[in-house]
Amino acid sequence: MAYIGKTPVIGNFQKCDSIAVVNGQAAYTLQVGGTNVSPQSENHMLVSLNGILQAPVDSFTVSGSTLTFASNLVTGDVIDFVMILGNVLDLGVPSDNTVSLAKLTATGTKDATTFLRGDNTFAEAGGGIEMADQWRPTAAIDGNDTVYTTGWERADTDGWGGIGTGMTESSGIFTFPSTGIYWIQWRATLTNTNASQYVGQFTETTLDNSTYNIASSAYGSVSGANYYVTLVQSFMFDVTNTSTHKIRFKSATPQSGTTRLIAGTGANESEATFIRLGDT
Repeated sequence: MAYIGKTPVIGNFQKCDSIAVVNGQAAYTLQVGGTNVSPQSENHMLVSLNGILQAPVDSFTVSGSTLTFASNLVTGDVIDFVMILGNVLDLGVPSDNTVSLAKLTATGTKDATTFLRGDNTFAEAGGGIEMADQWRPTAAIDGNDTVYTTGWERADTDGWGGIGTGMTESSGIFTFPSTGIYWIQWRATLTNTNASQYVGQFTETTLDNSTYNIASSAYGSVSGANYYVTLVQSFMFDVTNTSTHKIRFKSATPQSGTTRLIAGTGANESEATFIRLGDT
């Protein structure tokens, strides 16, 4: 598309400091404001000697910050000026707060602890994961069709570590720290007072902070009273509103007897894992 008016000029144009000719010398150091500068090549320069523009390569070359004429200069020669026209697409140094995330590449770095993801947004260290958290019940809970409302704690033993701002919990209801797509895994170790063809666990979500529905379930069986079974279930939850989109965990009604959730504070006997995968 053609421009209306004068075409914008792109480049980092610099006029070098004055250079005094030394008799019998061909090489001279290029400086701007007393600091050495290095043009990309002689083809990015204008050099005037004794009032005549010099031909790049034929009349002079440049290596680093050193300008070398094809022959030694002598007393009486005058280097009128040296202009550096700028490297290809070199815009110079942008002003503060002028570059948006949309202009940055996925390989740039913001600082030592963050990096750019493919969608040009900054992510915390952790392979692009901004939040990872894990909670567990602290004591065994008996009950069928029972929401686990008490005794939750964040895992905190044996070198456990999370990423970012984690979940918050109140009466067994978990609230997310920010919107996004979350992967949730609920692992429950169960026993039962009787042999039972099936025992089960539910992950329930609400989209209105009121009505909960089963989003994921898992079932197993125990062949005798007080036998153990471990059930694992997962769900990917699109949290578009942290005030309305929440989650809780619940036991199913077994074929017979009463189900007990095995839990404790010393290790993850049963636990819920929350990982934010990306934006909603």
